[in-house]
Amino acid sequence: MGNAWWNLTLRFLLELAALLGLGVAGWNLSEGWWRWVLALVLPLVAAVLWGTFAVLDDPSRSGRAPVPVPGTVRLALELIILFGGAAGFYAAGYTTTGIIVALHIAISYAFSLDRLGWLLKQ
Repeated sequence: MGNAWWNLTLRFLLELAALLGLGVAGWNLSEGWWRWVLALVLPLVAAVLWGTFAVLDDPSRSGRAPVPVPGTVRLALELIILFGGAAGFYAAGYTTTGIIVALHIAISYAFSLDRLGWLLKQ
């Protein structure tokens, strides 16, 4: 799979943006002590899911899969977390940021068609 260095870098930055977007949503869409809980727990849960459920021998990752899942499950998880972060920015009032993040997610996947095909065959 020939993901270019720039796309791997973009993907990593989008993963970080998704965690931030989930935290921002947790903070801005709740009040009181809940905002602290959600701002910390939402990104933490997403990071744990991201790192735990993977396709065995995925060349775009370490190849390790603590909990091996089919490619379609992994793809769904990625899309939910990444677009969830973009939606988090959007819902929290950072509309432009949410749209920009979502567009970059689409661009990254558009340049990862080989990986998408690989995932769907697993």
